[in-house]
Amino acid sequence: MKSFLCRGGGCRAIMRLEYKGERKMKKFFQFVIAMVISFIPGIFGVIFTPHNGSDAWFNALNKSVLTPEGWVFSVAWTILYALLGWSLYLIISNDKTRLSKTRAYLLFVIQMVLNFAWTYLYFGLHMVGAALVVLIALIIVAIWMASAFKPISKLASYLVWPYVIWMLFATYLNATILFLN
Repeated sequence: MKSFLCRGGGCRAIMRLEYKGERKMKKFFQFVIAMVISFIPGIFGVIFTPHNGSDAWFNALNKSVLTPEGWVFSVAWTILYALLGWSLYLIISNDKTRLSKTRAYLLFVIQMVLNFAWTYLYFGLHMVGAALVVLIALIIVAIWMASAFKPISKLASYLVWPYVIWMLFATYLNATILFLN
């Protein structure tokens, strides 16, 4: 990058070297922060989620024949939270102005709150109907978030879609449990 120093009416170009190590370190910390933020609902959700058959309420429910084994949920959520973290990192590290990112950040926070609220309602309070309503709102917000990400980073927008697809499947599972029990 060039900057100009003017003395006595004459300007001469001075090369300003950017310390690349600092920039790489900043990007690394942005990535780590984005990942940690994206995993927050999952970290708190573990409190309410059944583990290895430990939840008598959940085990007693009539479920869809398409309900995966418990380990599938752990793997799927780890991947989905990582994709959300990567998408958030792409938004954070993009050179767009802070003002243009405000809606994207707000929608990310809202989807995180709804994500946690679903887990709490479903597994913590066993309010399957209310959880279904929250899940539908979560899908709407996630789609809106993907559209808000797109002008900033198309890749960030695309990384949200596996999450939306999983939420659609979760809606089917949630609704099936509501209707069978």
